[in-house]
Amino acid sequence: MQKLSRALYKNDQEYPEKVLQFGEGNFLRAFVDWQIHVLNQKADFNGSVVVVQPRGFDKINRLNGQDGLYTLYLQGIKDGQPVNEHMVIDSINRGINLFKDYNQYIHLAESQDLRYIISNTTEAGIVFDPTDKLEDVPPKSFPGKLTAFLYHRFKAFAGNKEKGCIIIPCELIENNGQVLKEVVLQLAALWKLEKEFIDWLNDANTFCSSLVDRIVPGFPKDSIDQLTKELGYQDELIVVGEQYHSWVIQGPEWLKEELPFENTGLNTIIVDDLTPYRTKKVRILNGAHTAMMPVAYLYGLNTVEESVNHHVVGEFIKEMIHTEILPILDYSLTELEEYSIAVLERFKNPFIKHFLLSISLNSLSKFKTRNLPTLLEYVNRMGKPPKLFVFSLSSLFYFYRGKRGEDEIILDDKPEVLKLFKELWGKYEKNQIDLNEFAATILAEEQLWDMDLTIIPGLTQDIARNLQSIDSNGIKAALKEVTATFIQ
Repeated sequence: MQKLSRALYKNDQEYPEKVLQFGEGNFLRAFVDWQIHVLNQKADFNGSVVVVQPRGFDKINRLNGQDGLYTLYLQGIKDGQPVNEHMVIDSINRGINLFKDYNQYIHLAESQDLRYIISNTTEAGIVFDPTDKLEDVPPKSFPGKLTAFLYHRFKAFAGNKEKGCIIIPCELIENNGQVLKEVVLQLAALWKLEKEFIDWLNDANTFCSSLVDRIVPGFPKDSIDQLTKELGYQDELIVVGEQYHSWVIQGPEWLKEELPFENTGLNTIIVDDLTPYRTKKVRILNGAHTAMMPVAYLYGLNTVEESVNHHVVGEFIKEMIHTEILPILDYSLTELEEYSIAVLERFKNPFIKHFLLSISLNSLSKFKTRNLPTLLEYVNRMGKPPKLFVFSLSSLFYFYRGKRGEDEIILDDKPEVLKLFKELWGKYEKNQIDLNEFAATILAEEQLWDMDLTIIPGLTQDIARNLQSIDSNGIKAALKEVTATFIQ
């Protein structure tokens, strides 16, 4: 069977390379690159994407091996009906392996056509690394790579302000555009780059914060043989996403003319302030995702759909949203309830197997970003910790023990986080500390939370009590006790 290629696809359409993209992963290909594909088809955007990798290079090689093509399956409810459709996405022109072909990357900075830079390097990607160097090939961090690219572009066009870029990060951190710009300016100062470049960065380039929303389970490993047979060709980069999508870009009014999303039917808007959109989405959708993961997985469930449809875990999730998240959000309650119902329906998408372990990456930092603000605001308004959120956090601590019954959990987090939990669980198992001391040590770790959470009255004791219940009686009995007031 033939591999997907331009020859097989029978499309030799070439678009100017207008977009540099940091990230070759499933999400960007099922979200941004798909939207550029639609822009080309419906709005004469006439642009293609050049992809570079934040780390690794395996997927870059596979992309180039398929001439930048891949198949996207969109599955879910569309116009009130269940839809399972697929298409070949042809918006990626090529990938550049930064470790092997750095000169190609630098040469791209000299392109007259290049206008946009998009990224998704995870929530840990936009960081200042003081060890980065301009002369590194390539610089280590994503902001280092970006700064080097922009500096070369500045020099190539002699500071021409018409040759600045529109930079749209998709990382799920607050004010991601402004944060990225600040790190780039930090690096420019560290590298002692000329004032003219700093002025060009500020005056010629537009850093836009953005908020992305689409559930993308990724490569359909459990059904790949069947899909390959249906397609009639081999595709190592098939990606599955839900039908729903939303992209909110905070940018100037003139950007609407450059990026004509309004003419495509895409649910992408350009606004002057995305704060209310972000708060609602991160607290409800992402917050529920992160909070359900350890509870549902320890319970013995494996996917998001299983979890929200489960008679106990599903009610736990629903009750948590409606009694602990919505009441502390300062928006229309009707609007919030409608959004939360839509979120739960998306979680139930029968077409998509979104594995809980796939959303467990860096769970502790995700809880801090997505759920800690809800917990703190709940305490501020109600005068006590939120019972269900605290049970979720307790379950997360237990998840980091690395065991589900007799099965090992492959934990995926920063080495220092894994080391801390391994040491503390080891001490507990040797009777060197009790669960109250265990909980207090984690909660007091300011490098994890940017504050000492033991100052919250009752939180340490509540988590220790939950951990004791889970350890002694099992997650099912512990959850039954927590949900007794609303599940008969």
